[in-house]
This record gives sequence, structure tokens and C-alpha cells, in this order.
Amino acid sequence: MSDFKVGYASVNINPELGIGIFGYYVPRFAEGILDDITANALALECNGRRLFMISVDTCTIPSSILAKMAERVEEKTGIPAENVYICATHTHTAPLLFQTAMFDADMEPVMKYREFLIEKVAEVCVLALADLAPARMGYAVGRGPDRIAYVRRYKMKDGSTMTCPPINDPNIDHALGELDMRVNVLRFDREGKESIVVLNFGLHADTVNGSLISADWPGWARKTLRDALGVNTIVFAGAEGDVGSTNVHPGPGDMNDTEISFDNEMKSPGMARFVGRALAGTVLTVYDKVAYTDVDDIAIFRKSIQVPSNRPNPEDMPRAKEYKRLHDSGRDDLIPYTAMELTTVVAEAVRMCRLENGPDLFTLNLTGLKIGNVAFVGIPGEPFTDIGVEIKKKEGWDLIFPTALTGGDGGYYPMRSAYDEGGYEARSSVYKAGVAELIIEGAHALLDDMKK
Repeated sequence: MSDFKVGYASVNINPELGIGIFGYYVPRFAEGILDDITANALALECNGRRLFMISVDTCTIPSSILAKMAERVEEKTGIPAENVYICATHTHTAPLLFQTAMFDADMEPVMKYREFLIEKVAEVCVLALADLAPARMGYAVGRGPDRIAYVRRYKMKDGSTMTCPPINDPNIDHALGELDMRVNVLRFDREGKESIVVLNFGLHADTVNGSLISADWPGWARKTLRDALGVNTIVFAGAEGDVGSTNVHPGPGDMNDTEISFDNEMKSPGMARFVGRALAGTVLTVYDKVAYTDVDDIAIFRKSIQVPSNRPNPEDMPRAKEYKRLHDSGRDDLIPYTAMELTTVVAEAVRMCRLENGPDLFTLNLTGLKIGNVAFVGIPGEPFTDIGVEIKKKEGWDLIFPTALTGGDGGYYPMRSAYDEGGYEARSSVYKAGVAELIIEGAHALLDDMKK
């Protein structure tokens, strides 16, 4: 083996009960622990350079908190903050990390948990660094199994577009988009220590629902691979902005151990178990057949792009302000929509109110990480699956891992066509049509920089 080394660690980040749970446009508060949530880290070392890759079981991490995490990691380990790559798994059953109008409860538990999480992220990095061992790396691409992922945006027979329409709605015509069922896998074999798996797949970690803390399907994938192979696993969410786990035309067995949630989706602890086990099964199909490759360099790169904001038309503001006022006061029953349509109009109203007075431009910070000839491209939000597909087309790399919710959370990044079609993601996005294409262009330029 070369001087390439890899370390791994995981720490429990369960909160105190009663804290707000983030992920929906309805307030929830933690009533118990379904399964542990964790912060997981890889420490990488090569040719005198060290860096961290961190995956945290939370719905989202604002950039301001990520900056504090990276600073604290530097304080505890001596590794520069710019050498830290942090992602959220996007589980919708993890604690709230910031103040929001949906939660009118005391914010002290949230602030306390935020400081706790910053310390835990630093702690997991210290432990991963202590676990460094000589390693070799292999890569592979598997195909995810049927029945775990579906494009969640649909053209309806009446000409409208809907995200998460009701199950078996006779108005459903066809799905808008194609799935990317590729499961990217890295395998690190280490001298005298457990192997490590990196799993990357584009699918919302939103299969549990309810008010119990849970890591959702990433937790089940980690557990299943640990039980099956004795390996440690770290999950990085792929391009998942328009991908969920609900089959709107369920067949025999699809409703086993699941139920229809308030937003028309198939969710339950059993659904998380099914998805996590199924993706772990995909890893098992390629684990022994990875292509090993030399690692002679590791590095992190960054690139900023400017994106126009999706400011509202002035004539739409009275209704937007009224919907937001009703929502913030807990009177969603007075808004003339239900289920996912209600979520859509509320999210759209929040977007309009936020952008009424600007800004006209947003800066998005893309993060690139290379391990030999394998690249990671971190996007600070939720990219549509086609963004991941286009990024993966960049030639010259053995494998490219697009990762969502990396370095921040700027919301949804829909493809240009989605703005004409409509639906929750495009109507709530703070960016104008064209944002996806700018991200793809920026990612390709970033990948070129990483080759220099």
C-alpha cells in the first residue's frame, strides 16, 4: 500500500426529547428515539495532506453553523477548516437547528443542541484521526433495486403539475423525469482494521414520518452492512431533490408495513428499513468486485457561482402575505388547499415574502474533493436528479459522486423545464429558472480545476 491512510469514527448525536423536529411545514416535537442518529467521519491522509469527510444525520445544516463546525474541527485537530467536507443526510426526523416561524416554542433547547452538535462533529473528527491506518481504495457502481425510488413530480391529466399526488389518483398521467438508479460505492480496505464503505444515492431520507428521532434509511443501510460485512459505512446523499420513495400506483406488497402520510407519501419505520436494506443489498452485489485504484493525491477545491433570485411579482404579494400569516399563526385550515398542495402554496408564499425586497442574486458555493481519480462534487442544497446525471458525464474521472446538502442548504435546484411545469420544488425555489444549468456548468469547471 502507498502512504494513503483512512480513519473512521461515529458518535451518537441524539437530542433531549421535546426539541423541535425539522423537515415539514408543520411543527413536530421529539417524543422519543426510534433509532440513533449519528455524526460519521472519514479522516484521509496522503502525501502529508489531511482532510475530513463528514456526514451528519440531520435534515439540513445552515452555512453559518457549518462554518462553526469547521472552525471547531480546526481547533481540535489542527487541520484547516477549508479541508473539511460536511454533508447532511437529510433525514426528516432530526432536530431543528435554527429559529423558524413554524416553531413558537422556547428556542433554548435548539441553541443548546446546536452547540452540542458542533462539539460532536469536532469529537468525531478527533476519533477518526486517531483511527488512521494504511488503506487501499476500490470503486464500483451498482444499480438500485426496484420499488425504493420514484420521481415524485407528475403531470396530471388536467394539465397541472403536482408533487406527491394522492396514491392511485385517477388524474395522474405520467412522471416528469427519469430516475438515476446508480449507486456509487467506495471501499477502503485498511491494514489491521475494519473496511469502510461510502454509499452515495439520490433519494430523499424522508421515509419515516412522525415525531420520533430517526436516521431514516441511511441508518438502516449502515446497520445492515455492519451486520452483513462487518464494515463501517458512511452515507452521502446524492442528487435527490425530485426523488422520493412513494409508488403512486402501488402493486402487491408495496403497502406492507407502511402507511400514507399527511402529504400523500408512503412512510413508516418499516419503509425506512426496506429502503435501507435494499440499498445495502446493492452494495453487497458490487462489494467484492470493486476496481482498485492508486491514491496519490487528496485535495478539496471550492468554486462560487452567481445565480439570479426568483423574486415575486408585486401583484402576487397580498395573497402570499396572507397565506404566510395564516400558516405562521397555525391556521392552515383557512388556506383552501390540503396535503401536498397546501405545502406547495405555503412554501411558495414563504419564498415570495422572503424575496419581496431582494436580493437579486445569490452566491452558491460548490465544493470539490478528490481522492486519487475519484471526485466528489458538493452542492449546497437539493439538486434535481438530472443535475447529478449531467455532472457524472464529465470525462476523465473513474467515478464522480454528486453530494447534496454539502456546505450549506440553499433549498431546491430544479431543472429549467420544471419552472414551466410547476410543482412544489420549482414554486418554492428561491432561484430563477436556469439555476440547475448554472450548477452543472460550475461543477464541470470545478472538476476541470481539480485536474490541474
